[in-house]
Amino acid sequence: MTAKTIKVTLVKSIIGTKQSHRATVRGLGLRKLNSTVELVDTPAVRGMINKVAYLLKCEG
Repeated sequence: MTAKTIKVTLVKSIIGTKQSHRATVRGLGLRKLNSTVELVDTPAVRGMINKVAYLLKCEG
């Protein structure tokens, strides 16, 4: 049984954002603009995505 995953892409720059939002983006494993990661769909990951949703594009 495989865990559900979410594909997250950073589509907006973190320049000029709050320090905590930058840390959240880094915590998701995103570094550069248009970088993409696949994350396991957990409540903790969902909360991080919701916090910085205006910077991200999510699929899955």
